[in-house]
Amino acid sequence: MVDDSRRNLFKTLIAGAASAPFLGGRARADQCGERPQSSGTQQPMWARGIGGQRKADFGNGYFLNPILPGDRPDPTILKDGRDYYMTFTSFKSYPGLVIWHSTDLVNWIPIGPALFKPIGNVFAVDLCKYGDRYYIYIPAVADGRGWSIYVIWADDIRGPWSEPIDLKIPGCIDPGHVVGEDGRRYLFVNGIRKVRLSHDGLSADGELETAYDPWRYPDHWVVENFAPEGPKLLRRGGWFYLITAVGGTAGPPTGHMVIAARSKSIHGPWEHCPHNPLVRTTSADELWWSRGHATLVEGPAGDWWMVYHGYENGFRTLGRQVLLEPIEWTDDGWLRAKGGDLSIPLRMPVGGGKRPGSAGFALSDDFSENRFGLQWCFHNPAADELQRIRYEKKGLRFAARGRSPADSAPLICVVGDRAYEAEVTVDLLGEEEDTEGGLLLFYNHKAFVGLGFSRDHLKTFQYAEEQRWLRQPSKASSLRIRLTNDNHIVTYHYSRDEGRTWILHGHRMEVSGIHHNVFGGFLSLRIGLYSSGNGSIRLRNFTYRAL
Repeated sequence: MVDDSRRNLFKTLIAGAASAPFLGGRARADQCGERPQSSGTQQPMWARGIGGQRKADFGNGYFLNPILPGDRPDPTILKDGRDYYMTFTSFKSYPGLVIWHSTDLVNWIPIGPALFKPIGNVFAVDLCKYGDRYYIYIPAVADGRGWSIYVIWADDIRGPWSEPIDLKIPGCIDPGHVVGEDGRRYLFVNGIRKVRLSHDGLSADGELETAYDPWRYPDHWVVENFAPEGPKLLRRGGWFYLITAVGGTAGPPTGHMVIAARSKSIHGPWEHCPHNPLVRTTSADELWWSRGHATLVEGPAGDWWMVYHGYENGFRTLGRQVLLEPIEWTDDGWLRAKGGDLSIPLRMPVGGGKRPGSAGFALSDDFSENRFGLQWCFHNPAADELQRIRYEKKGLRFAARGRSPADSAPLICVVGDRAYEAEVTVDLLGEEEDTEGGLLLFYNHKAFVGLGFSRDHLKTFQYAEEQRWLRQPSKASSLRIRLTNDNHIVTYHYSRDEGRTWILHGHRMEVSGIHHNVFGGFLSLRIGLYSSGNGSIRLRNFTYRAL
């Protein structure tokens, strides 16, 4: 345990916010002067925002990662004047590629989705600006087709965005856009390879070719695999800097890492940074695991930062979350990361100016206005999936599809807290006997838990199927369901009188194993709402409260 003097210093640092020592023992004091080091025995506490959701900014000049909690992997960030924009991998969720806005790199609010047309499973994208136009380069794979890279564009970051255009660059992921010293546009991709683009950026104008043989870590390091990916490029001081991820995205917590190289020409040769790896988790005791997939960005006052993702120790279920780390440029033109293991507060970027508003947004939703794409989306939707929903005066009408959550695309919502409570009222509409709906924690169709009901029965889902032995007779056409996820322990309540009285469900669940290293797919455990059978349900008064 830390001693009293360190406890008091830490309390002073966060000035009234909840305080506790931090996991991990390798934090550095570069940013805050003398700060308490982590004891490795207790867990961190964050500032709290809307609905009790954790947020990074303590409001006193310090922040604690993540800057965006919850499943927002492969961050791609764009500095556009005094504004910053960021988006993330959306996989099979549509509408997807929600764009977020900030002026200080720490407090972010969503603008809205950029991708509406399903093109398959979307991996790491690149958001960039060329001239006065914005572009997002999108690798995607659909059933029956291989990987290809698409592009969408807009004249305003808030849209409207174009329909996806297939660049017909096969077998590639993780594009990174750059303009070479020759004035031509290029995409770097996993490998690390590159391909020249047309002047308008809407088609390939050359063949894929090898660009860089990445730095290799020692053979005895415990990593997932080599997997050079996520190339992001920057031109500064006559050099092109190439930031790359190696070591695998998940697997062992000490795998994923950030490396750098530089060249005078976009065509090489590239020299390895002598400080590689710039970022790496070195112990499973650290707060953040599998840190990688970084982009460099200049701060509001001209200092420099690195944005990347990582898994939270013990909470892989939350997916990969967005981390912000300060960097310094050395006298010889290289760079170093300065944030240590990110387990204790860092100084806020200076010069951010007026913030765009409270960080994040409320997850509670009375369904009085369309928040589809911003908060709610479909997992792996069919082409006509959007036709299933209709906003009405009394709530959201949600047409049934499939026989259960196992074959019906649910509405899903990303969450970023370790403990929370969610409630929703579900009305069964029409006369169909097999209509049912309910509230889930959903990873994919092979991994979910939850509570649902039909006109005759209350149904319990675990291990991605109904547990028939828990089925209860229940004559109800409306039910309010509460799901509590308290550090992976899930408890259900239900109410037949709009929440005035509650009945405790007699079965609890433990869900810490529902994550990528068990089920694949790189996803997270999200709140889900399902409607199956025939007919429709109505969703009313969804509430979310972090615990």
